[in-house]
Amino acid sequence: MTQPCLNYVFCPDDAGGHRMAYWQWGRAGSAHVVLCVHGLTRQGRDFDVLAQALCERVNVLPGFPDGIRVVCPDVAGRGESDWLKNPQGYQIPAYAADMLALLAQLQAQAPIATLDWVGTSMGGLIGMAVLGTPNLPLPVPVRRLVLNDVGPTLEWKALARIGTYLGNTGRFDSVQQAADAMWAISSSFGPHTPAQWLALSQHMVTPLVADAPALTLHYDPALAVPFRSVTQESAAAGEAALWHLYEQITAQTLLLRGAQSDLLSPETAQAMTQRGPKARLVEFAGVGHAPTLIADDQRTTVLDFLTT
Repeated sequence: MTQPCLNYVFCPDDAGGHRMAYWQWGRAGSAHVVLCVHGLTRQGRDFDVLAQALCERVNVLPGFPDGIRVVCPDVAGRGESDWLKNPQGYQIPAYAADMLALLAQLQAQAPIATLDWVGTSMGGLIGMAVLGTPNLPLPVPVRRLVLNDVGPTLEWKALARIGTYLGNTGRFDSVQQAADAMWAISSSFGPHTPAQWLALSQHMVTPLVADAPALTLHYDPALAVPFRSVTQESAAAGEAALWHLYEQITAQTLLLRGAQSDLLSPETAQAMTQRGPKARLVEFAGVGHAPTLIADDQRTTVLDFLTT
């Protein structure tokens, strides 16, 4: 596998600003950008398999003369990005502002003519905030949107489940030990070979102390601070706002759902095919929350949508 290029963008905030890391695949000067945004405790390297496959596919297609730029940020507090001084910044509006800063930098580096968005779970919520808010300074309107196992209505039982482990970054003696621990809480991602899961896991850990062998998960435990303030009542109150954002989206939209997902219900998914952009729904059997877009059928579904 080829490797992506690590870059940074400065993002303003109320504590003096922070750096957000992003991983770039493909041709740096391409006018076609695909922005891939990860889930709550994950990071941009989750999209390695999809990004490489997308770059390889467009190399043999006639409609992509200058290739493609696939950009996979580490949202603030994750991966190689800075941790925020104020943990209340770990919320969707601030993440959306960071994505606008990233897109402005990408536009300055090479003008964007076509923009697509792939968002897994939290990354999809950020996408809905960006696409559903009028008059934001986007380089161009988003052409195609992939929402991966997320929608305007979030099932409370899934949020409660996530709350049981969020912030517990652990201590591990090896990447394999960390991978085993993550599998215990992430088996809903669906079947993976041991090699696939280890590859997903290796970018999720960092030394607990510099130059020491012990490892911990590569995100700020303070992500849990604003998350724990969410109640079932406040989540329900925010649902109308999310539906309003969804209904403002004009991009052609593909909705992916793990057939056993506990976050995105079948009823919400069906409603999303009737409201707003009227998403095309594809479900994957044997998968819960959330598809990792590594399995052949998942990856091909996304590739076909983005390149036809």
